[in-house]
Amino acid sequence: MSSPQMVAPGGFGSSNVAAEARAGRAHRARLRHAAQASRWERGVAQMQARGLANANASVATDASVATNSSVGPNATVTPAGGAMASSFTSSNVVAEARRYLGGNPTGRGSLWCARFMNMVLQHSGYRGTGSDMANSFANYGQRISGPQVGAIAVMSRGRRGGHVGIITGIDASGNPIMISGNNGNRVREAPVSRGRIYAYVMPTS
Repeated sequence: MSSPQMVAPGGFGSSNVAAEARAGRAHRARLRHAAQASRWERGVAQMQARGLANANASVATDASVATNSSVGPNATVTPAGGAMASSFTSSNVVAEARRYLGGNPTGRGSLWCARFMNMVLQHSGYRGTGSDMANSFANYGQRISGPQVGAIAVMSRGRRGGHVGIITGIDASGNPIMISGNNGNRVREAPVSRGRIYAYVMPTS
């Protein structure tokens, strides 16, 4: 017969207590990691199903860095359920605007950001404002309280007037990423200072 196991004063084998404690901590850590991964994967799946993830933006498990070179290495796309969650009803506007990156489809030499925005809306099946003034979009569509993918952002431009574009994401500093015309005399997708945007509206039919 084997000799009885030595026990600690508390009634448990001391080596077993330590091993069980370590195993318990490791098990809880694995459960937390699995839960976090599951939530992230669900968010990514929702974004992909709604058409946000595309050839111009990739989503990774470390909060995602956008791959579009015009946006920059610090740009991110927030998963569904975060600050940029939306109904994605106007994602077709984003896709249409991206077709013209790097060019000027309006034929105008100056003051054409609103002209570009109206053209994109028309090609996407929406009515625009019919105006070449950027601030005409402040009273267009449905006003919303903050940035959403597919929303139109109206911003001040100091003494040079206003500017208008379409929101496509948000960067690592919390600034909206916007596609707009007449940005350096071409259509560009780039972060803009959120403090300069005074109105967000969603396109309506």
